[in-house]
Amino acid sequence: MAESIHRASPRAERPYIVLDCGAIAATLIESELFGHERGAFTGAVSARQGVFEQADGGTLFLDEIGELPKDLQPKLLRVLEKREIKRVGGAKTMSVDVRVIAATNRVPQDAMTAGQLREDLFYRLNVFAIRLPTLRERKEDIPVLSRSFVDEFNRQDSRQVRGIGPEAEKALDRYGWPGNVRELRNVIQRAVVLSGSGLIALEHLPENVLHTAEPTRAPAKGSVTPIREMERELILRALEDTNQDKRRAAALLGISLKTLYNKLAKYGIQAVKSARIT
Repeated sequence: MAESIHRASPRAERPYIVLDCGAIAATLIESELFGHERGAFTGAVSARQGVFEQADGGTLFLDEIGELPKDLQPKLLRVLEKREIKRVGGAKTMSVDVRVIAATNRVPQDAMTAGQLREDLFYRLNVFAIRLPTLRERKEDIPVLSRSFVDEFNRQDSRQVRGIGPEAEKALDRYGWPGNVRELRNVIQRAVVLSGSGLIALEHLPENVLHTAEPTRAPAKGSVTPIREMERELILRALEDTNQDKRRAAALLGISLKTLYNKLAKYGIQAVKSARIT
């Protein structure tokens, strides 16, 4: 969505830069944002531009803004207000012209209440808010996205897949997609590789999609599962489906690696190899 906004704007010919705030170590993120001068810290053997300089004249997409360390949020706020940056270890102030788009998988009000997101930064960023519905809220997009991914991976992997069979389409429609479009893309890539040609069938879909691809039934009275428990089960399932690869599990769930580690600590998840969600 951020890239689409950039491409449709007068800035389309200028840089489009992405920074995942949850994927950068807290000790390095200030340098990633604002750049640094040579000798500013151990290992800074040469001067380096930050993402604000790189995106000058264009668009900067700050993903997972809720993961930005609290002590850096006032500095980001000042840059947004003054449109000026100063490299780490530098004395020179530089003007920048950047459109900033920020995204978070957290509810901003909850993050502010928990002290994780400064209110003044949120209100400065919240000029024009766009809520992106989850994939399970827009099931009508699944066939369109799936066909697009089939075409993409046919070209990329030299395959001849014609489309998706009716039963496989039903399974994709019934699945809950906790990892949203990223997860759908991964599933279609796997299916294209396995199928090679013809139509994608049930046998080409991963077990977790088939396992949960059952018509949703209303829960019996008094049997609603608490959100905390559901989230824990989704994390366990993602870890199991990725053979405990935390980076892939985070991508599958549509969250940053740092957020996943926080949730593992929150739910006390450690030895999960024997876990099986049924």
